[in-house]
Amino acid sequence: MTINLKHVDGVAIQASHTARCHCGTVAMRLSLPDGLVDVRRCDCSMCRRRGAIVASVPLDGIELVCGAESLTEYQFNTRTAKHYFCSKCGIYTHHQRRSNPNQYGFNVACLDGINPLKIVGIPTYDGVNHPADR
Repeated sequence: MTINLKHVDGVAIQASHTARCHCGTVAMRLSLPDGLVDVRRCDCSMCRRRGAIVASVPLDGIELVCGAESLTEYQFNTRTAKHYFCSKCGIYTHHQRRSNPNQYGFNVACLDGINPLKIVGIPTYDGVNHPADR
């Protein structure tokens, strides 16, 4: 089941939408011409702990507007995925996917004006039994 959304709780997803960490040090411009694509959760050890709802964007779909120097990268297990966090406030902003290294997953909660808790029926991907771990 794939969820793609043009609106969340009546708020339109802009074709060019700004996303920020909690303190505003990191700001990104996301190219979302199709809205939120492939909205999901994951149950891998990292995603389970951070609890974020993510959507997908191609690698060229994120432009760091400010704060690139404040991003901290974290890798674990196969060290394929690259998870990025604001070093000031600790908010997870995005990650380069292990399942598709040509995509970023981004934290929907970082989108200006969007409340991801208003999204219903979000599928959970099986990150515990990831095909790259076999």
